[in-house]
Amino acid sequence: MNKKTKTAISPTREENYPEWYQQVIKAADLAEISPVRGCMVIKPWGWGLWENTQRVLDKMFKDTGHENAYFPLFIPKSFLEKEAEHVDGFAKECAVVTHHRLEQGPDGKLHPAGPLDEPLIVRPTSETIIGAMFAKWIQSYRDLPLKINQWCNVVRWEMRPRIFLRTAEFLWQEGHTAHATAEEAWEETRMMLDVYADFAENTMAIPVIKGEKSAGERFPGADATLTIEAMMQDRKALQAGTSHFLGQNFSRAQEIKFQDQNSTECFAYTTSWGMSTRMIGALIMAHSDDDGLVLPPRIAPKQIVIMPIFRNDEERSQVVAHCEQLKRELEQIPYYGRMLEVLLDARDVRGGEKKWMYIKRGVPIRVEIGPRDIENDSVFVGRRDQEKSAGMSRTEFIGQITSILDDIQNGLFTRALAFREEHTRVITDLDEFKAYFTPRNEEQPEIHGGFAHCHFVDEPEIQNVLKDLKVTPRCIPLADEPFDGACIFTGKKTVTRAIFAKSY
Repeated sequence: MNKKTKTAISPTREENYPEWYQQVIKAADLAEISPVRGCMVIKPWGWGLWENTQRVLDKMFKDTGHENAYFPLFIPKSFLEKEAEHVDGFAKECAVVTHHRLEQGPDGKLHPAGPLDEPLIVRPTSETIIGAMFAKWIQSYRDLPLKINQWCNVVRWEMRPRIFLRTAEFLWQEGHTAHATAEEAWEETRMMLDVYADFAENTMAIPVIKGEKSAGERFPGADATLTIEAMMQDRKALQAGTSHFLGQNFSRAQEIKFQDQNSTECFAYTTSWGMSTRMIGALIMAHSDDDGLVLPPRIAPKQIVIMPIFRNDEERSQVVAHCEQLKRELEQIPYYGRMLEVLLDARDVRGGEKKWMYIKRGVPIRVEIGPRDIENDSVFVGRRDQEKSAGMSRTEFIGQITSILDDIQNGLFTRALAFREEHTRVITDLDEFKAYFTPRNEEQPEIHGGFAHCHFVDEPEIQNVLKDLKVTPRCIPLADEPFDGACIFTGKKTVTRAIFAKSY
């Protein structure tokens, strides 16, 4: 009988994937549940991931002609009611403010007082309030295109919260733009999807499929929703970012009008697009292992941790000084839009304890230096993506550090892509489809197929089959070339294929 390998995280991914995810977050000290139900506290290491997400995306947004602004947290209920499909889509998730103060009652407790003339909705998304401002700002074709982004929090009342993936309050950015023509708005919608895909693949090392949502999966009020879909290690899909072509639906509801070159009054064409802190959840589930978090270097809060090894105060003084010099040299090296960020941990803590702390936190490179390493002008290097550590000369390490980091980054992407390809299947038969998504073990419902690539007709009658299997059409891939086939649910002829999966 083989002895079970001991891991830092228990249970393992194979034993209990949902609990493994929670334990990775705890071991990496990323975040924890707050006293407010459904909300989270993001701790410094987790916040570092979000800061880097903001830093990279914000530059990408500005490079594509967008400006940052900020809009109110509270939205008058009447604003949401102007776009019927939009309010219907978000009504069950809305948090509502009905009073504007608290008063102490005879019982000594605080009670709501001062009822509002109109209830205020804590923003679930900002199309309506931003649309009201766009209607004031846009008068002429010369005011277009108007391209705005805001970084903010939103509230959607989640019944089954899970840190980073689904919380009542979460952080995101939401872009909103207005254009003179449908063609310009469509170009914006597609461009921002490309920005999200670029970020996911080149910064977070997460391969994604770019596609269009089916009618039933669209953003409420949109003419079309484009998405990037990623596969997690339990073979479920995660919607990683969306870009919506809103047509003139919101501009008509919000009176966003302009005079064109012929002095004709026209409604603008609008878009919106967003990416949130659920990307940190995607990062965890795409790359981490049974020893903890695994971070791509381009998003990691620190790429390198240096751990001095010493036995007494005299050695400590010498080794720490040497490590501080190495830290200064490394921090002068540019890497992916910033200087390398290096942590020096000189605490008097056992080396093994330190090592496992940073393995669980996913730091890409660990460097150990003791008196003998100083004598040999060498360093002992451990990579988070590899089990073994190895010695190398100090000069060689400094000279090759960016290449090593890129090798880690590219290796994580390649591994995730290979995993997705291994668990994606073209399916042409309904029985095979059902078998593919039926859990292989009742005690581990996450052990099922993966992505199914199938011909389909987007009709309501297919929903019963999908509901029973807890599967949804994730997207119609933009890269697909149309070719003749038959819908596996209805048998009707079609040239359209979609990716189907269980999802978060």
